Amino acid sequence: MFGIVRPCTHRLADGLKAEWMAHLCGLCLALRADHGQFSRVVTNYDGLIVSVLTEAQTERTARQRRTAGPCPLRGMRTAPIARGEGARLAASVSLVLASAKIRDHVADGDGLLRRRPLAAAARRVAHGWDRAGARTGAELGFDTAVLVDAVERQQGIEALAHRGTPLLTLTEPTETATAAAFAYTAVLAGRPGNRAPLAEAGRLFGRLAHLLDAVEDQSADAASGAWNPLTATGTSRTEARRLADDAVRGIRLALRDAEFTDGRLAHVLLAHELRASVDRAFGTTACAHEGHDGQGGSDGPHGGQGPGGLPPGFGQLPPPRPGKRGFLAGCAVFIGLCCTCRFCCADEYEGPWSRKKREGCCDWSDRIDCCCDSCDCCDACSCCDCGA
Repeated sequence: MFGIVRPCTHRLADGLKAEWMAHLCGLCLALRADHGQFSRVVTNYDGLIVSVLTEAQTERTARQRRTAGPCPLRGMRTAPIARGEGARLAASVSLVLASAKIRDHVADGDGLLRRRPLAAAARRVAHGWDRAGARTGAELGFDTAVLVDAVERQQGIEALAHRGTPLLTLTEPTETATAAAFAYTAVLAGRPGNRAPLAEAGRLFGRLAHLLDAVEDQSADAASGAWNPLTATGTSRTEARRLADDAVRGIRLALRDAEFTDGRLAHVLLAHELRASVDRAFGTTACAHEGHDGQGGSDGPHGGQGPGGLPPGFGQLPPPRPGKRGFLAGCAVFIGLCCTCRFCCADEYEGPWSRKKREGCCDWSDRIDCCCDSCDCCDACSCCDCGA
């Protein structure tokens, strides 16, 4: 799994954990149903937000859930999952953006993709996902061309970047793509008045995703000589943090202007967990869950503190970042983790791409010392400044 919104499920109270899992599994099974088993490797935590937003704007009906059969990622248990247009839109967007990530890896010559035969095979997979995403999008009335155009412009913009280039020039294509996806959830839900605020929330979400990816990868990119937006433009981490904080505040304000039938899960993910994502990326996470290292990567739940309750990095040298796997090697490990149920049932496993230590997603029962225990964030939201 990958994405910037990786919630500590101890904070998903009042049934929101089950709702979150329903959307995650719904995205995964929508990919399998429309595009085959292999497409499930693009399941990601950020993509499911499209499904969450769609459902948050509609009246709940029995047709929005179905019971899925046993799955290794759920410890071979059945579960209710989300289905419908929201899950299919999430699948379409995930496929197109995953194909862009493959092409980016090919262009950078990452890992095994330096070899021509593997690079050619990866390009074929990317083109196939582009077509598959466009087909599903067309069935829903969503033109994925805006996503493809944004992806194609990204490489050209990066090629022209230099020290002094505004960082937001580089984040614009991602902003445009996510704005289109978020805004279309209002169309599917029959809430045209929500298009503008959700487009704004999507634009800032795309900016944040781009920023946090650059921040988390900067050290590894410097070590490997890979291109990084912060390094290329000479942007300081202080400025990147300012932009990230502004984006989080902007998303909260945009959500206030949208009208939801039940926006609790969307609020927790986009108002609260994004703040945790920023803290994690910049090493200021203050979650008190034992066993977390505060060095969140790209594959699972997060949290952590340094010695004496201080954020990681205070009074200690940060541990060396493990080398990442290439895309295809990571996919192979991902499939192995799925088939052996380690994602769900293992006490600890190594992230397929980031190689960081992760806890099995069903091992959440012992996380009892959450720093937000006193926050009933879905009702009064009294411990944050989002005003919900």
